[in-house]
Amino acid sequence: MAKLHRYAVTVTWTGNKGTGTSGYKAYERAHEISAGAQKPVIPGSSDPSFRGDAARWNPEELLVASLSACHKLWYLHLCAEAKIVVTSYIDHAEGFMEESPDGAGQFQRVVLRPEVTLAPGSDIGKAEELHEAAHSKCFIARSVNFPVEHEPKTVSV
Repeated sequence: MAKLHRYAVTVTWTGNKGTGTSGYKAYERAHEISAGAQKPVIPGSSDPSFRGDAARWNPEELLVASLSACHKLWYLHLCAEAKIVVTSYIDHAEGFMEESPDGAGQFQRVVLRPEVTLAPGSDIGKAEELHEAAHSKCFIARSVNFPVEHEPKTVSV
């Protein structure tokens, strides 16, 4: 039997400048994302292209970050099981969203570009193969309706 997991977050709009949504330019897109007292609040906004604050996280960046983090967590898990010692992992992920003339849009794809460093003697070929396994297990990648590609670079020092 499948196990159901629940994830609860609170998104609080903080962008009322005094007149609410009385006009498109009358309010800020600022919001705060929280999930319990133990976690720091994430300051959010819309993308600057949509009148957002570039200093805050936007939903599109958070989606790309979620895909990247999910892949990394599965990858490290699989490497540990395979006795492949990863000593460093950094991903330069990038998402591509197409906006339609009516203002709606959707992601076309996300590309993960993890740079992985392995301990001496680790099996580079097996380490690279595990990216495909991590992709097939990633909860977030399995849930989106666009391709999530990966272009890993693996080195052993």
